[in-house]
Parts: sequence; structure tokens; C-alpha cells
Amino acid sequence: MRLAALLGRGSIWARYSVVIAALSLATYGVTAWAWPWRPGRVGGLLFGIVAALLFVNAALYPWRRKWNTRPLGTAQRWLQLHIYGSVLAMLFVILHIGFRAPAGMMGWLLLLLSLWTTTTGLIGVWLQRSVPRLLVRRLNVEAIYERIPDLVRALAAEADALMAGSSDALARAYAGHIRPGLDTPRPSWQWLTRSAPTAADAIAPIARVRPFAMETERARLDDLESILQDKSDLDAQLSLQRILRTWLIVHVPPAILLMGLLATHVIAVVLH
Repeated sequence: MRLAALLGRGSIWARYSVVIAALSLATYGVTAWAWPWRPGRVGGLLFGIVAALLFVNAALYPWRRKWNTRPLGTAQRWLQLHIYGSVLAMLFVILHIGFRAPAGMMGWLLLLLSLWTTTTGLIGVWLQRSVPRLLVRRLNVEAIYERIPDLVRALAAEADALMAGSSDALARAYAGHIRPGLDTPRPSWQWLTRSAPTAADAIAPIARVRPFAMETERARLDDLESILQDKSDLDAQLSLQRILRTWLIVHVPPAILLMGLLATHVIAVVLH
């Protein structure tokens, strides 16, 4: 996926960010060519200050979502500033250190955490755009995340009741090929990819059994097919919602740690 598609094609924020990045790189190139570049000199210090301010702005975004007040601008505008500002902040961190390896453990931690939070933030943008679309495609059954395991167990019980009294051949096929897949939710990262199971995959066990079923059991198989489709929908929703929750764990705690180390770094520089 191209970056323009990820961040919003035609966005004025993208154009401004490209211009700012180009001017910043040009400024660095001219300054570093004319004088030795140091993080503590004017140029490096300036880029470091701006990077710190942009990261602080990014950290304020969750609070801005709760403050629906007009003078602060729209939430969408803050989201764009959160995304593009973080990308520029990462560039300014690299310019701050002059494309060199950081000095000391603190420098490495700040660089790696900046890279981690920026990268996971961009992944989060993609997830926030992709997951809702994927969920809409699977909304034959809509469920609250915490209730999905209970709903899966209810489907399994419904299938068991449905298959009670079926022929021996159908009962064996159900027990051996269909019932194991109904036992528990089966989350998978595949739901984010093109290899995600399709509706045909969900009912494949029924398709294999149907030619051998008696005519009187066709209606029973139709009902069982609906149960399998609902189970597949629940697996998809559990998977996609779990991915979003996992992303929060991967992104937010490192971002909080980055802000703490950044504050420590700024205080150390000021007191030095």
C-alpha cells in the first residue's frame, strides 16, 4: 500500500509535510557542509526541540479526543497533526543527531523508542482504516468482544441439539469434521490478509457431507451451514478486534515511556 493511500490521498497535510521535510533536509545539508554538525549546536538543538514538541503534541491527542471544544480545532485536524507531526518528529530526531549513531544508552533508547512509536503509529493508521471495512464485510453477526466466547459456546450447543437424532453417517461426519471447529473461538492474523477464510471456506465441511446426506436431512444441513457461517463471522470479529487491542498495547506503553525519557533528556540538557 502506498503511503498516500495509507495517510490519506491528496491531503494538504501530506503536501505540507513533504515541503517541510525537504526544506529541513536541505537546511541540514547546507549547515552540515559549512560547519561541524553537533546535536548541541544551534542546528541540531533546534531540530531536537521541534521533535520534542511534536512528540508532546502527539501524546496530547488522546486527551484532545475528549475535549470537544471549538477553540482547540477539530478532532480530525488534531488526528492529522498527530500522524504527520509524528513522522516529521522522527525525521527531526535523525537530523538532531546528524544521521549518526547516538551517544550513550539514553540516546539509543530515545532513538529506538522514537522509531518504534512512529512505526507502530503508522501501522495503527492502516489498522484503523482497514479493520472497520473488514468488519463491515463480516457483519452478518455483530457481537461485543467480551461476549464472543459465550456466543461461540452457544452456537456449539445449538449445533449439538440440531444434530441429535441424525443418521449414523451424518453423526460421524459431524463429530469428526465439523464439531471440532465449533469448540472454541479461533482468532487468526489471516483475517487481515488476502488469505483470510471466505464464506465458502466456512461451509466447506457441509459441502463435503451434503452429497451423502439423505433427502430428509437437507434442511438440517442448511441450519448447520448457517451456524458455521455465524461461527466464522464471530472468529473474524474476535480476530480483528483483538488485533486492534493488541496494537494499543504495542503502541501506547512505549509511547508513554518515550515521553518520560524525553522529559528526562530535556531536563538533563537544560541543567547541563
